[in-house]
Amino acid sequence: MQGSGVVVVPRNFRLLEELEKGEKGIGDGTVSYGMDSDDLMMRNWTGTIIGPPNTVHDGRIYTLKIYCDEQYPNKPPQVRFQSRVQLSCVAPNGVVDARTFHILGRWNRTYTMETVLTELRREMAAPHNRKLPQPPEGSNY
Repeated sequence: MQGSGVVVVPRNFRLLEELEKGEKGIGDGTVSYGMDSDDLMMRNWTGTIIGPPNTVHDGRIYTLKIYCDEQYPNKPPQVRFQSRVQLSCVAPNGVVDARTFHILGRWNRTYTMETVLTELRREMAAPHNRKLPQPPEGSNY
């Protein structure tokens, strides 16, 4: 696309950038992510969210699985909580629902796994989620 001023970074380069950023640690340390295994296609990732203060999630550590298929970053990743959680955007099986989670539902190529995790943490602090009764800490799907 010469002349448009837009450079489209290939999938693998983009994922390598995200891996490097995830390994260095991001932001204030309340979310993190990294490769789940030695997956040469870089599809399987693990994410962690530390629950926001002044909510029922305060101090809890939530783990998630993130799957980036060959269409990522043009299409959103599939995100599933491993830790049991009650949130308005999470189905009973732990899958983050793209119909109710705005980041996945209105995916933009510039979003990253960090964006997803940060927005999920923000969702935990939203008025409709901050006081929802939670499953026992440490329970998994």
